[in-house]
Amino acid sequence: MSQKPRISKGTRDFSPSEVGKREYIFSIMKKVFGKYGFQPIETPSFELSETLLGKYGEEGDRLIFRILNSGDKMLKADIDALKNRNLNRFSNSISEKALRYDLTVPFARYVVQHQNDITFPFKRYQIQPVWRADRPQHGRYQEFYQCDIDVVGSDSLLYEIECIQIFDEVLSKLGLPGFTIKINNRKVLNGIAEVSGESDRLTDIVTAIDKLDKIGVEGVVEELNKRDISQSCIEMIKPLFGLKGTNKERLGQMSDFLADSEIGMKGLQELSFLFDIMKHTPIQKGRLEFDVCLARGLNYYTGAIFEVLVDDVKMGSICGGGRYDDLTSLFGLKGVSGVGISFGADRIYDVLNELKLFPDTVVNNLSYLFLNFGEEEFVKCFELSNKLREKGIPCEIYPVSTKIQKQMKYANERNAQNVLMIGSSELENQQITIKSMESGEQKTMAIDEFLSQL
Repeated sequence: MSQKPRISKGTRDFSPSEVGKREYIFSIMKKVFGKYGFQPIETPSFELSETLLGKYGEEGDRLIFRILNSGDKMLKADIDALKNRNLNRFSNSISEKALRYDLTVPFARYVVQHQNDITFPFKRYQIQPVWRADRPQHGRYQEFYQCDIDVVGSDSLLYEIECIQIFDEVLSKLGLPGFTIKINNRKVLNGIAEVSGESDRLTDIVTAIDKLDKIGVEGVVEELNKRDISQSCIEMIKPLFGLKGTNKERLGQMSDFLADSEIGMKGLQELSFLFDIMKHTPIQKGRLEFDVCLARGLNYYTGAIFEVLVDDVKMGSICGGGRYDDLTSLFGLKGVSGVGISFGADRIYDVLNELKLFPDTVVNNLSYLFLNFGEEEFVKCFELSNKLREKGIPCEIYPVSTKIQKQMKYANERNAQNVLMIGSSELENQQITIKSMESGEQKTMAIDEFLSQL
């Protein structure tokens, strides 16, 4: 009995036109990344579990896809751990590898492993798929591409500025009419926890605040209560959830709030520097906004953090990132500061589709289709198709001589821009007839003239 074909939830097949659109996105990103001196690398699709686990916080660890051991290795399963419901230990005993959750932690591993071959500061970009065991929904997939840039080996705020510029240039070149680049600093969040008397509960506070845009103020308060954050702390930080005014005004309000926190004030100073520099930096369509509730609940961020939201589109953040000063120390290399950002290619794809921003040329990439009128005509078409391809012009020949109606239907479905016809009359007179599929206009000219115009 035949099996009904299907794919796993949270994954997708991509048709030729969809792949063309994705390549269009990637090509613009690569050009911009290259302009700022970033070089491409690639890492394996899966890593040792020990490389990934413990790097993304409690919620991140739950979303890592584990790979089951195979063969005799399964005999080493810790059955006692399963009987005692120690699922963590049992999972570790049957799974030594995991699909990568993002590109940042594998990059940190790469830097440590190849440190003797790298010139610092090292600027790299990476465009590869990642996997997360998340609940599939609109704009959220279990397999998706990330497009990352990172700089390691310098703590200069120059690179935060470049991140903002690259966000703006890439998304503007893709045609997005407007978007907000949200920015905060993890030191500010540290300061909030410090002045509210909950320094040792930073992770719990950040994890709750990070959900503000999804569950609202009351939802965050409820989450903080569930995590046993003191009522005095909740009452103190609750007004921050609705901070209003210009970036300068918000920074001023936070300066008053964090006056007694050295680390919090350090974070505000870094943010003020970035805003001051960006006043003198051309920005295209992006809008830079200080958001004190931006938390990005990942444990490795230590400085600036970013997220990008598209105006008037119901979609989560399409980009994010931040500084992670001590990430490589997890792999034994201390004192290497880093900052990086990630473009969510799949979400960007969905936004461009929704706003109809893909150029027609991305889909209509077949310039010419030769119709097939018979064996002799086919030979001439084959000769001409080779000349077109030598010039880098995409073209096809319909494979068999059949009804013109059928061949034209194929041309339509292939989104061919033009149809070329060489029938018996054209063959005798060394001519070719060109029909535009868009306008329907048709003209006949000498073959030599046609080739000279290409």
